[in-house]
Amino acid sequence: MELMSSTGRPVQITVTDGYDLKGFKGDTPVTFIRAEFNQVVLGDSAKITVSSEGTAKYNFTSSFEFNPEGGITLDDLAHKPVFLTVTEVLPKEKKQKEEKTLVLGQAVVDLLPLLGGGNSLETVVPLHPVPGSPLETIRPGAKQCSLEVKVSVPEPLLTTAQILGGNLLKVTLEAAYSVPESFMPVGPLQNYMVGLQVPSAGEKDYPMLFKNGILKIGGEREPVPRPKKWPIANILAPGANNIPDAFIVGGPYEEEEGELNHPEDKEFRNQAECIKKRIVWDLESRCYLDPTAVASFQKRIADCRLWPVEITRVPLVTASKGKGGKLDKTEDENQLSFHGVAYVNMVPLLYPGVKRVRGAFHIHPYLDSTVFEKTKCLFSLFRDTGHHLIHNSKGGGTFSPQSKPTVSKNLKEDKVIKEKDMQAPSIKSQSSDTPLEAELSLNHNPEGQQFLEAGTYLVLEIQLDKALVPKRMPEELARRFYLRNAVFWNSHSYQDFNTFIVCYDPHNQKPLHNQKHKFSYYGHMRAVNDYHLQIKTISRDILNEYHRLFGKEVAKLGSEMDSETMEELKSELSYELNCSGKYFAFKEQLKHAVVKIVREKYLKTAAFESQEELQAFISELYVFLVDQMHVALNQVMPDDSQGASPTIHTTSAQLRLFAFEAEVNENFEMAAVYYEERLVREPQNLEHWLDYGAFCLLIEDNSKAQECFRKALSLNQNHIHSLLLCGVLAVLMENYEQAEIFFEDATCLEPTSVVAWTLLGLYYEIQNNDIRMEMAFHEAFKQLQTRGMKQRSAVLENPEDGQKESSLDPAGNTSGSSGTALKVDAPPGSAPPSIADEFLEESSKQHSESQEQSQDPFPSRKTSNLFLKEIPEKKETSKCQQTSSAALGPAPHPGVSQTAGTIFMETIRFLMKANAVQYVHRVLAHELLCPQGGPSCEYYLVLAQTHLLKKEFAKAEEYLQQAAQMDYLNPNVWGVKGHLYFLSGNHAEAKACYERTISFVVDASEMHFIFLRLGLIYLEEKEYEKAKRTYLQACKRSPSCLTWLGVGISCYRLEELTEAEDALSEANALNNYNAEVWAYLALVCLKAGRQLEAEQAYKYTIKLKLKDEALLAEIHTVQEMVGFGNPSF
Repeated sequence: MELMSSTGRPVQITVTDGYDLKGFKGDTPVTFIRAEFNQVVLGDSAKITVSSEGTAKYNFTSSFEFNPEGGITLDDLAHKPVFLTVTEVLPKEKKQKEEKTLVLGQAVVDLLPLLGGGNSLETVVPLHPVPGSPLETIRPGAKQCSLEVKVSVPEPLLTTAQILGGNLLKVTLEAAYSVPESFMPVGPLQNYMVGLQVPSAGEKDYPMLFKNGILKIGGEREPVPRPKKWPIANILAPGANNIPDAFIVGGPYEEEEGELNHPEDKEFRNQAECIKKRIVWDLESRCYLDPTAVASFQKRIADCRLWPVEITRVPLVTASKGKGGKLDKTEDENQLSFHGVAYVNMVPLLYPGVKRVRGAFHIHPYLDSTVFEKTKCLFSLFRDTGHHLIHNSKGGGTFSPQSKPTVSKNLKEDKVIKEKDMQAPSIKSQSSDTPLEAELSLNHNPEGQQFLEAGTYLVLEIQLDKALVPKRMPEELARRFYLRNAVFWNSHSYQDFNTFIVCYDPHNQKPLHNQKHKFSYYGHMRAVNDYHLQIKTISRDILNEYHRLFGKEVAKLGSEMDSETMEELKSELSYELNCSGKYFAFKEQLKHAVVKIVREKYLKTAAFESQEELQAFISELYVFLVDQMHVALNQVMPDDSQGASPTIHTTSAQLRLFAFEAEVNENFEMAAVYYEERLVREPQNLEHWLDYGAFCLLIEDNSKAQECFRKALSLNQNHIHSLLLCGVLAVLMENYEQAEIFFEDATCLEPTSVVAWTLLGLYYEIQNNDIRMEMAFHEAFKQLQTRGMKQRSAVLENPEDGQKESSLDPAGNTSGSSGTALKVDAPPGSAPPSIADEFLEESSKQHSESQEQSQDPFPSRKTSNLFLKEIPEKKETSKCQQTSSAALGPAPHPGVSQTAGTIFMETIRFLMKANAVQYVHRVLAHELLCPQGGPSCEYYLVLAQTHLLKKEFAKAEEYLQQAAQMDYLNPNVWGVKGHLYFLSGNHAEAKACYERTISFVVDASEMHFIFLRLGLIYLEEKEYEKAKRTYLQACKRSPSCLTWLGVGISCYRLEELTEAEDALSEANALNNYNAEVWAYLALVCLKAGRQLEAEQAYKYTIKLKLKDEALLAEIHTVQEMVGFGNPSF
């Protein structure tokens, strides 16, 4: 056995047994096995006699060396199998010197499983008979003959990083249909070839070739499913050409990603694939991509959306062995003909969860200028880099990316020469009036033109083992939702929490949360529940005692009992309880439950250190116990006015969301009401003042905005963001002396603030103080750099923490991203649990999104509230659809993991959250000129945002296209594109953009309004089930009147009247001044036959002046149909 090099690792192939074998000269032949890999014979086994049962014990081991630095590489293992050839040794005849052998069959061992991280493989592979072999006839009662094979390596060939970050590329070339009529099956033999270049980690691209296509006349469709074949020549057994468990299954044209997938193409494709000539390959080539190559592959797709796939025809000529052999070869190489190219759109591989692109692609003549314009590719695979391999390689349809001789060694020199060649014609043509040969060779291809005339197209499939962009899974959604909303469930019972988690587990198995936390939380809730139980028991005992003592007297007095009599009865009851000892017994009964609350809820088990601490705790405990007592008593003895509508107390977070929705709908008066209500409730909360000030900036009321920011600063003079915003307002109002004080105070208060130093530098620029400006910018850059280094070191020390930090920040954005909008949590108690649970359970199969409460200076701000536009009235529009009246142009890159950016971009994010757009243009100019900045996705998104403000949609679209080229996987780009198309009236494109946005793993910055607008489009297209699910997603994220209204409309259109009424009741509880809610409530009551409620809802609809004439007409129609509901009848 050969010694392996120190850098290589042996791959051992062991054939243990053969089954159901037989030979030419009987059923007990003498056989041996030959192992081959990569066209190299690995060895022969000993000669073994097959038993009468057809079995043979070979126990034959061979090996080859795997060496990633050269020789056999991972890519070779991916696309090259091991061939095991079984040969029969015939008995010697008289006077015969050497033994004769005949090949019985050939087996194929696919080594691809070794790239999955394992170090061993055991399989039984079929032994495919060669033509004329006795194995073609199976033994009576036996199965197909086979070999038992074991493959092993000392250790896994892939590291953990390679397994996680690497990928496997599979390219299946099926056929070229409707080929030119000049392609004839008679005459000189031709080698029909197709090739493409695969990006790698280095500067070079590596070719993947498919040879030996078979020209067929046509007349019938290619069968499906049919096996895929190895791209390897000279395989002895026909069955061994087929790749195990790999089939071409075809599929509907409409589901393809190619060019000929429209209804008008169906007839042509049917004719081409049934009647016309075609060239069939049915080959699959594989290529292993390491993590660096995956990144290069992904970047190439983003940079060059179209990839060239070349096709050509080369005569099959055998080179002579005489003196003219060398000349013959040179002449052959010049016979490259019918050079065409198909442009394959690879962009779908960047969609979330997409691993496969299959389709039909037109073949065009290969013209250098056109190919370079579309694909940025300077070289032809066949003509410039790999044509010499066409003749040198005897077999095999693919070349390893590690097979470096396949590409010119002087690639950079070739590139320079190629560029000169491409420039030469244009230079010469300026001084000549006649066409030049160089121009003809580069820009004219008469043979390739025949592909266009014949309508030739190529059908191929490109598949990855793992998607380049992962798609969110339901399990991950459930886990994320739980982690981000743990605080929400602190106010709910354990049973509700457990039901919620199980609901979001797609298999309804065990809850996804930590068991330890479960029992801790359950202990706290059990203590409270025990307290409730004791209160209920004692209250019943007291009621019984009261009835025993005063039942008859109370019955006589009835409703005439005055307050003095009640006080007397209360005193007598207290006296009786004390005298009888029952009062003391009740206290003892409650004591155990109170102790459990102290231990389980407050975790108090040790003595208090001071009397003050004890008194403070007793006061807190007393308040809690009284509140819980009222809860328990209300459950036992409901209020007499239970039928009355309960008062809904909205939270601050809800008011913040309602205010933002009013801003988007240009209902600034209502928005101001919500903001002012927050201030009335919590006048000492500086965040409320900052929000109100940002709103005033939006409506260009700078004086009131300044008052709000200064009020916030008066509440906390060390609040950095209040200082900065006061400085910004001072600059806008040209109070430069005050601005300098504010900015300098901010830098002194927080010297590490990048935004503070940058705003100070911008102030100095206004003052033309270049020296101080450079100083401030330098300090800001230094602080940004220091912070980045600290974050990187923290991630290295705690990788798990780093992953958490890089996911979502408190504003709902990923680390280093510019969130423009808070994702508001669903506030506890925003809906009755029974209704909310019902809707949550129904929509649990949908994508669930989660949010965290903001700790930003503007926790509620979204710069998208700057873009406002009215929508033309439509038949199915509603107030919830009016949210679509605002263009939501978020600050760039929220929700997308990225680097920290520059000092100017970080400042832009801060200003956009505060609606200080007037200050942004100056900062954008610096970002463009900054050496670390320049045009970026975030830069173009901000520019698009500013043009959306001016309703310049064409300019906004132009900048969004630039942003998409910079970061094609940014969900915010697709979200803003959706808003742009929506506002311009192109709802079909808007729908596609919104659906793609919600399919990304990372959220865009304004999922609330994306869901609302997507639901609106579904309603307009009468896709009510989708609309219902979409609005429910919005309800789970941030419930509001508009989200519940959308659910109610969807349910009403689906004739689900009960659910519609529940949803509309939720909407009405959150905002009972919405005319459209009353309108749909009237419709529901009319359909349900409830006259009184229908009339009351209709009165409020008229009183609140419903603007939707179509909806009002629908109400009148239903009223006439049922005969009631309109008091004016």
